[in-house]
Amino acid sequence: MSALPDEVAGKPRTRNSWNWIGFALSATIVGISVYVLADILKDVDFARVATNVRAMPASQVGWAVLFVAAAYGTLTCYDFFAVRTIGADHVPYRIAALASFTSYAIGHNIGATAVSGGAVRYRIYSQFGLGIIDVAKICFLTGLTFWLGNLAVLGGGMAYQPDVPSRILQLPTESVRAIGIAALVLLCAYVAWASRRPRAIGIRNWSVLLPSGSSTLIQIGIGLADLGCSALAMYTAIPSPPEGELLTIAIAFVSATLLGYASHAPGSLGVFDAAMLVALPGVPKEELVAGLLVFRMLYFLVPFCLALVSMACWESALFLRRGAALARNQSTAISETQPGKAAQESGSSRA
Repeated sequence: MSALPDEVAGKPRTRNSWNWIGFALSATIVGISVYVLADILKDVDFARVATNVRAMPASQVGWAVLFVAAAYGTLTCYDFFAVRTIGADHVPYRIAALASFTSYAIGHNIGATAVSGGAVRYRIYSQFGLGIIDVAKICFLTGLTFWLGNLAVLGGGMAYQPDVPSRILQLPTESVRAIGIAALVLLCAYVAWASRRPRAIGIRNWSVLLPSGSSTLIQIGIGLADLGCSALAMYTAIPSPPEGELLTIAIAFVSATLLGYASHAPGSLGVFDAAMLVALPGVPKEELVAGLLVFRMLYFLVPFCLALVSMACWESALFLRRGAALARNQSTAISETQPGKAAQESGSSRA
């Protein structure tokens, strides 16, 4: 009799142990990043940082805004691609764009993007008949697009210029180059595997059809466009970006982004910044800190506010639509009952 309770009790403990491992890993990344960031910033002249921010010409800020807008524009392709892949052709692009923009803008700032972003997506897509399973498939496919793009960029960067990510990972450059080459080989193997025949993954009643080889290349292209625009925004946000260092900053940006994503910290706060400062020792600290502040405002804060306003307008529209539908139903019910009442009154008057 005691064996069954032990087995049942053992399952939650197993799940909880995995949860604690993930939490401990995230907490470790955040803790180390905060420590490193505090150590780097202790000799930074914040008066010069403020001067660098104020001295940035409007044209430079304008280019940064343009690249941020382009990055969020490419993010809409994540959801649109996923919606079409699962066969939800009745969902228009504007809805996929709204779900993508709001989920990423809110998820980036709140943290735990898979959960927070998934909740926002469900709120929007459920109005078009998509259920939890459908939204889970969309989240999986958008995540796959994200990782394929990052695998291509980071794998190529680690193989071509391993010194940048090696500063973050604290590994020898040859080891980093080997990891990069392995990532590219893995990416090519996945494309070849997906090209041979239709592939599906899942368990029991949940399964998702993976994109074909050609569609996988489209996924990689979407991820490359997203990361390219984001890296250009970071490069442009630095007051005096070093010439010829765009690729270096792009590799540092992708490495820092992935580390921040793994930390699940809200806005990757502290993690992304520490990684960028460690990866780019050739950029003056005051200028890089100024660039990080401008980038955070343009890429995180402004889209977050716009996403909140967009969701408020969406919810208001739903509320008004439900109110109008309820009013129509009530008027229809009243009009249907009125003929019956008139007939009864007419019958009683004849009697």
